Amino acid sequence: MTQKTFQQALDAGECFLFDGSTATALHDRGITLQRSFEECNLKTPDLLLAIHGEFLAAGAQVLTTNTWGANRLKLAARGLEDQLAEINREGVALARKAVTQQGAVAWVAGCIGPLGVRIEPWGPTSFAEARACFREQAAVLIEAGVDLMVLEAFEDLHEIQQAMLAVQELSDLPIAALMTPNEEGQALFGAEPEWFIKQIDTWGADMVGLIGGNGPAPQLRLLERLMAVTAKPIALQPNPGMPRMVDGRLIYGATPEYLGEFAGRALAAGARAVGGCSGTTPAHIKAMRGVFRQERAFVQAGGGFELKPHEQPQPEVPFAYRSRFSLKLAQGEFIHTVELVPPKGMEYDKLVAKTRQCQALGVDAINVPDGPRAMARMSALATALIIEQQVGLETILHYACRDRNLLGMQSDLLGAAGLGLRNILAVTGDPPKLGPYPQATAVFDVDAIGLVNMLKRLNTGLDLGGAAIGKPTSFSVGVGANPVAPDLEREKSRFRYKVEAGAQWAITQPVFDADHLFRFLDFAEALDGKGGIPIIAGIWPLKSLRNAEFMANEVPGAYVPPSVLARMASRTTAEDQLKEGLDIAREVIDLIRPRVRGLQLSAPFGQVELVAPLLPKAEAPW
Repeated sequence: MTQKTFQQALDAGECFLFDGSTATALHDRGITLQRSFEECNLKTPDLLLAIHGEFLAAGAQVLTTNTWGANRLKLAARGLEDQLAEINREGVALARKAVTQQGAVAWVAGCIGPLGVRIEPWGPTSFAEARACFREQAAVLIEAGVDLMVLEAFEDLHEIQQAMLAVQELSDLPIAALMTPNEEGQALFGAEPEWFIKQIDTWGADMVGLIGGNGPAPQLRLLERLMAVTAKPIALQPNPGMPRMVDGRLIYGATPEYLGEFAGRALAAGARAVGGCSGTTPAHIKAMRGVFRQERAFVQAGGGFELKPHEQPQPEVPFAYRSRFSLKLAQGEFIHTVELVPPKGMEYDKLVAKTRQCQALGVDAINVPDGPRAMARMSALATALIIEQQVGLETILHYACRDRNLLGMQSDLLGAAGLGLRNILAVTGDPPKLGPYPQATAVFDVDAIGLVNMLKRLNTGLDLGGAAIGKPTSFSVGVGANPVAPDLEREKSRFRYKVEAGAQWAITQPVFDADHLFRFLDFAEALDGKGGIPIIAGIWPLKSLRNAEFMANEVPGAYVPPSVLARMASRTTAEDQLKEGLDIAREVIDLIRPRVRGLQLSAPFGQVELVAPLLPKAEAPW
């Protein structure tokens, strides 16, 4: 069967898996950063041939030539400019030979990177000079027989335009133009992603997208913004996290499984191509290939990939049978929960006593935060287990992504399931800089969306690698929601992704303004056409004006309207301020109760007596 051209495959709507980083593979094999990776095409061709073969075996459909830095200016810095044509020609030949040797169905992409100098208007190199450099390299790659051109890791919009013009002057081969933005999505000098992608589209790129950066999460956040301004196929090729230097070697922290999850989410959200940049190994590409088993896009000659018998997901436990909390939600009961923070030390007698008070008041479950405001406290998992074992009241374990890598998360969650903890609130977690240990290292292998995906997979009996774990977990999966987020559109987008990933209920940040909550509920209830998932509203009874000011200024995600602050300030005594705070909470509850499925009551400073008047059995004695 004759292989389609890359352009034909693009026009047919196919999706593509690009390879990873040949430079990283060379570095892992002892080629130091002081050497020219591109010179290896001539000095160690067998090594490059083996690396290309490993990426093909891992499932890559597009091999990029080892020519990213093989332009005249970069080669001249190492005294190699006279070998430009030979280095680029051999780069194509090695990739093509790897494809032929394996009998693979794959395309060879001629890779061109930035010149390594500033061009006008930011530097002394003119547009014409830059275009001439790009044309010189592109001419060799095109003559050597590449299937497409990949212009990658550009930060300067002016520079990638000159590279595109150079290629277009020589050939009508498809062009994939990939920019490297900062964590906020901006290119050099603050160019917004919508602007630079729209410009690349206008200039005639056949595929547009992002490469490199600080890991997969920022690229996923930007995907929806890119899709809003271009109809061109979009490629996402992140680094597997930020690199660290360990014993003279660059180490990237994100696991292959994490890149696999990224690929699945990217394709589901509308990307047409995925791959990896620096740090991406054949193991990462293999994990990314796995998601194509579940997507329409990836079909090899002779048929698509099939799930192996041991990888078949099992039916999930019905929601109503996962916990008493889930059963109450499934039956339409109105839920009351109270948030109690784990102790700072190892003594938990007072916490147990407060939990018993909540039990006497008819509380349905205790919310156990995980390192709120980046504070170091007793493990939330251990705290939840103590409460359930010693009091018999169900807990909702908040589980944050901040402090654990993917392996630690899976281990924790399997342990929680084995110990009988069932209700998980998946949260991203407050960054360490908000707490007393700002130098602490945050992990954030995934955010809350990725964590929901992980919980969903465990609930179908599969681990992160797709292997069976035996009996599935039966977690009741919840997520956070912030109706007063500064960037409400981003919050809505993230909430939608959480629901699509498998969230079954949500708890909001403390609500002091019913109108904000109602606007968010209008959005959330329309997501699935069935009224949305159950929403439990957060309520914080203000104890004092000082407490209100603390909430307004120092609690991430909280919003206290000026009118509420003014009401609290109008009361002069501590007793009157407490009464006013309770009145405000009651008024909000009365307004929102018909629209929500429950209340999460936060006990300021752990004082359960402050939330008692808001609970069904407020008259119960202590």
